[in-house]
Amino acid sequence: MKLWGGRFETGPSEIFEQFSGSLRFDRELIFADIEGSQAFARALAKQGILTDVECRRLLEAFTEIGEEAQNPGFFEGADDEDVHTFVIRKLHEKTGALSGKIHTGRSRNEQVSLDIRLYLRAASKTLLEKLAELMDELLELAGKYPGAVVPGYTHLRRAQAVLWPHYLLAYFEMLSRDFERVEQTRARINVMPLGSGALAGSGFSFDRKGIARELGFASITNNSMDVSGDRDFALDFLYCCSMIMLHLSRLSEDWILYSSEEFRWITLGDDVTSGSSLMPQKKNPDSLELIRGKSGRVFGGLTSLFITMKGLPMTYNRDMQEDKEPLFDAFRQTSEALAMARAVARSTSLDPASPAAAAEEGWVIATDLAEELARSGVPFHRAHQITGELVLESLKNGKKPSDWTGEALAAFAPEFKPEMARLLSPLEGMKTRELPGGTGPTAVAGALKEARRRLAAFCEHLN
Repeated sequence: MKLWGGRFETGPSEIFEQFSGSLRFDRELIFADIEGSQAFARALAKQGILTDVECRRLLEAFTEIGEEAQNPGFFEGADDEDVHTFVIRKLHEKTGALSGKIHTGRSRNEQVSLDIRLYLRAASKTLLEKLAELMDELLELAGKYPGAVVPGYTHLRRAQAVLWPHYLLAYFEMLSRDFERVEQTRARINVMPLGSGALAGSGFSFDRKGIARELGFASITNNSMDVSGDRDFALDFLYCCSMIMLHLSRLSEDWILYSSEEFRWITLGDDVTSGSSLMPQKKNPDSLELIRGKSGRVFGGLTSLFITMKGLPMTYNRDMQEDKEPLFDAFRQTSEALAMARAVARSTSLDPASPAAAAEEGWVIATDLAEELARSGVPFHRAHQITGELVLESLKNGKKPSDWTGEALAAFAPEFKPEMARLLSPLEGMKTRELPGGTGPTAVAGALKEARRRLAAFCEHLN
């Protein structure tokens, strides 16, 4: 069954039908298509196109199709052009000629826009839920080791000591921005396009705001031409997925390193790791490597649709059919990656002694000493120089910070005072970083409490 014809003397060739058909992937829109079509049937009844009896019959038929679509083999043997023609064919099997009225005053352009928006609205909610679950798991992991000291890195070199919860809160911030981005994108998705027609608006005076309310949309679109050619909301969704995957990929990279024999900071659970077919001793972080690897697929989806849309003239062009596979795949990969990351976080344990030892021996306290000198009146450039000389002397002689005493510091440089030796302990230096956003113990405790409050607020938005 075609939704078009009459103007053509012959039908499309087999190769064209195979090349242009989209049912194999856009079948994921079937429930959105049914929901939108039911709302449209009610709108047609209000216009007098359908009688109340006809409307009820169509609504019942759509409901039956939706129930049947739950069966795994529902699409088996179908060769329809797309999911929309598939649904119409199923509708015709149930209602006969009455099915021909359902497309009155409706273009497939606006129908596709509506279906994708309904799909992405639900997909966005799923991402929000999974982001909140992962953020909650990170806070749980932070709470298990509130006083653990770990080196912070720049250039993958030990830089300054931070608390383990402070480190995890950095990823909490990334994910919270992702949450806000998805919420903002969901608001742009949640705009109702029906009534736009193919590009010029419908010739029937539908109550567009009424349809929007019925379908749970916050507003209606403003320009029918824009609707026909718009996939900005889809690109926004793909960008959200890409940013989430970017952050998950960075977290994965960290934990792949930190769980290695060279670091020995964290241990990943057996349930999220795998072994080697040859080497019996191996415990590989495959879950994290797959998250890191799958990010490329999602980035590719964004790039693909971006390039597809960049040169299209106003309004609809068939190129835009290429929006669906990247969207469906990006949602699936991102959703699954968030769930996987949560499982990894739940299974992970920290060995506080290993990162603490790295902090103790790694001269991460050098900045603390230089800043203490500056607080005592030494110009910072001079303080930096003195501390650098102390580090160099120590490295030459194999001395750790704990090998120095207050008296030895003062003997090394008169600017050092014996009481400054307290800063040779990383945890002591952290106490100077109690400003908001810093890694001071009191600041971090407050940040954890605030993160819990923010997460609770996020979750309220989901209800």
